[in-house]
Amino acid sequence: MIDSLANTVVETRQQRFERLLGREPFKGLKAILDSLSSDPATLWDGVNGTNSYEELLARLGYRVTLTKQIHIADCYSRTGAAGGIRAVLPYFDIPTQSALPTLVNFDSTVTATPKSAAFFNGMLAELKRQLGT
Repeated sequence: MIDSLANTVVETRQQRFERLLGREPFKGLKAILDSLSSDPATLWDGVNGTNSYEELLARLGYRVTLTKQIHIADCYSRTGAAGGIRAVLPYFDIPTQSALPTLVNFDSTVTATPKSAAFFNGMLAELKRQLGT
């Protein structure tokens, strides 16, 4: 008789976090977080220890700057140290037909529209709900 417990793979909370974050519904949030830190443990600690998108970004060392509108094409031309933009992260949410861009800047700020910040705050809340944190 085979011991079924020996065949059970135990998933740590961090592994569960990485698996869930890699799923399609969280693709946009993952792109942003990957642009802010390449260390999964740092991201897990941030998500686990905060209650909002803005708190998470602050914990990762970034400040959120809200702007009324972001012109993606213009932002690509300002990518690089001279233009101040480290990463342009366009995100289009198909169900809501919404463009939700985010910019990661060299001055440790993340620029977003109020709509995109609210959207990713909701996405983070859903991730935390699925994680049970």
